[in-house]
Amino acid sequence: MYYNWTMDRKIYDTIKERLLEVEKEHKVKILYAVESGSRSWGIESTNSDYDVRFIYVHDKNWYLNILPKKDVIEYPIVDEFDYAGWDLRKTLFLANKSNPVLFEWLKSPIIYYKDNYFYDVMEQLSQEYFSPISSVYHYLHMARGNYRQFLQTDKVKIKKYFYVLRPLMACMWIEKYKESPPVEFEKLLTQITEKELLDEITDLLKKKKSGIELGLEPRRDRINDFIEKILQHFEDVASSFDPKKKPKQKILEEGFIGILDYMEKQRDIG
Repeated sequence: MYYNWTMDRKIYDTIKERLLEVEKEHKVKILYAVESGSRSWGIESTNSDYDVRFIYVHDKNWYLNILPKKDVIEYPIVDEFDYAGWDLRKTLFLANKSNPVLFEWLKSPIIYYKDNYFYDVMEQLSQEYFSPISSVYHYLHMARGNYRQFLQTDKVKIKKYFYVLRPLMACMWIEKYKESPPVEFEKLLTQITEKELLDEITDLLKKKKSGIELGLEPRRDRINDFIEKILQHFEDVASSFDPKKKPKQKILEEGFIGILDYMEKQRDIG
């Protein structure tokens, strides 16, 4: 099922056609394709890239091998388009590790293609394998690194605030709801209740989306204070999160075999 979003029709058609070319070039079937990065977060600038991410499957016999084969498809960025994807087996391996990037793909609000059977299986698996503690550590590491690298000078780039605020608010969401956080920045922002802080972040968001993202601005002390407070909070409490017992491997194997069998039947029908 292809989805036509309210984006430039030429852009949408370009992405759709390129995904079909990827299938032919690699002899695979794309099961799911989404937008990742700033456009899926809802904070894109006018010149932001299109970060197209996809999950694909080979014929069943491709998986009957002794030595491992390449399980990713990647292309150099051309113009504003960045394409990359994971093989189904790699995807399920990452689900087993509660990989937050995979969960973000599954929650992307911009879907270019979705096989409903595959998605239903993955949605169930993502709920089974989501680990609050693994995800919090992932986002905390991301926020801490970006904060130290980009936001402790007197002048900073606007867009760098979002690479700290978003993962921190994802941690807040996980702590409160014990579930994988939404992708959209504005959904995460609903957790901020202090008006002055919310106004400052909203102001930065408007500037970011207007395309003003390359210039330097004075550091926003109110936002920095909030970041330091939340960073310290999760540094203190992250280890106390419920590790959640991992489901049996059989669940993943059944999902893998079920998707392969389903795709074989679809090929026979086609």
